[in-house]
Amino acid sequence: MESDGLVREIRDALRARADPERALAQQAYMKSALPFYGVRLPEVRAVARSAARLYEIPVAAEAASVLWDTVTHREEWYAAMALRGLAGLRRAPDTLEVVTAMVRSGRWWDITDELSHRVADMLDADAVTTARVVGAWSVDEDLWMRRLAIISQLGRKERTDRALLADVIEPNRGDAEFFVAKAIGWALRDYARSDPDWVRAYLDAHDLRALSRREAARHLL
Repeated sequence: MESDGLVREIRDALRARADPERALAQQAYMKSALPFYGVRLPEVRAVARSAARLYEIPVAAEAASVLWDTVTHREEWYAAMALRGLAGLRRAPDTLEVVTAMVRSGRWWDITDELSHRVADMLDADAVTTARVVGAWSVDEDLWMRRLAIISQLGRKERTDRALLADVIEPNRGDAEFFVAKAIGWALRDYARSDPDWVRAYLDAHDLRALSRREAARHLL
């Protein structure tokens, strides 16, 4: 496979930076069945991006799939996500399909939260189609897909689709699941930086779990 060289370079670079003591702490913190190399996330991203510079975008896409499917350490998943965030890949036609597969198999907050940025990219690239997909995620049986739907607009500021934000929160407002309730508060708190009046009005008009409301109102006066 053309991607073999890129996959090997990334794995070799991660092994070279391994810190066994940090790796144990990371694995415990993430409650991960996968071991860690002990490389911090910003450095993992830098490794992946640097290695990918000499390769064509289709090769980087293939390498991301290989790293994901043959993972031995959690940082390889992080590297795969970093490759999918390259300028030539972040809005690729298969992005939502790849994100869905990664979230469903990764099934934890570090994976879901990182991939939410790719969904935001796709909302900018094709708002109508992406919003339809995100809406379907909001009622998915998988709590991580619901969390992804809720936080899919983080950082979009004035580009936030308020109707979509309200729509994906609605079927989840009463969910007692921590990662869903926390996501609702996070999404509202993030948008409050751009439109605090809308968030105040939303909080006044809707019943939310205490955790969601507390997180949403954290920076509102």
